[in-house]
This record gives sequence, C-alpha cells and structure tokens, in this order.
Amino acid sequence: MKKGTSHQNQSDRLAKIEGQVRGVLKMIDEERYCIDIITQLKSMQSALKAVEKEIIRDHIDTCVRRAMESGSAKEMQQHLREIASLLDISCK
Repeated sequence: MKKGTSHQNQSDRLAKIEGQVRGVLKMIDEERYCIDIITQLKSMQSALKAVEKEIIRDHIDTCVRRAMESGSAKEMQQHLREIASLLDISCK
C-alpha cells in the first residue's frame, strides 16, 4: 500500500493514549474504584475515535482525492469499497 499522508499528529495523540492505558493498568493493579477506571476507559475510547476520524478525513483528503483526480475508476472504486467496509456498509 502506498504512503498516503503524514500521520504525525495522530502518532502524538496515540502516544498520549498509550500513557492513558498505562495509567489504567496501574489503576487496576491498585484496585481503584470501578467507576474511576471506566471513566478513564471512556476517555481513551473517545480519544481513539478522534484519531480514527482524523485518519479517515486525511485519507479522503489525500488518497481518495488523488484517485479522483487521476481519473482511474478502478482506483476510486477500491477506495470507496475500503471506506464502505470500514463503515460496515455495502458499496456497489
């Protein structure tokens, strides 16, 4: 697969999420209050969702746009199928 775009911002965000994961592991080891752990897990889920959205947005802005500009119907169809699969929808 070709490199599409720089994901440095997402890499930085994922490093922060990695720190959150370590924090939750410590909370579990310390037998912290369940609601506090769940609150942290929800925060991590939200952060991961934000990274996911940004990567999808970048993919559309770079890879999909490039396929559209190239005029390659095959390449465009491939990108549409990939996005549809991610969103769990069918694409003809």
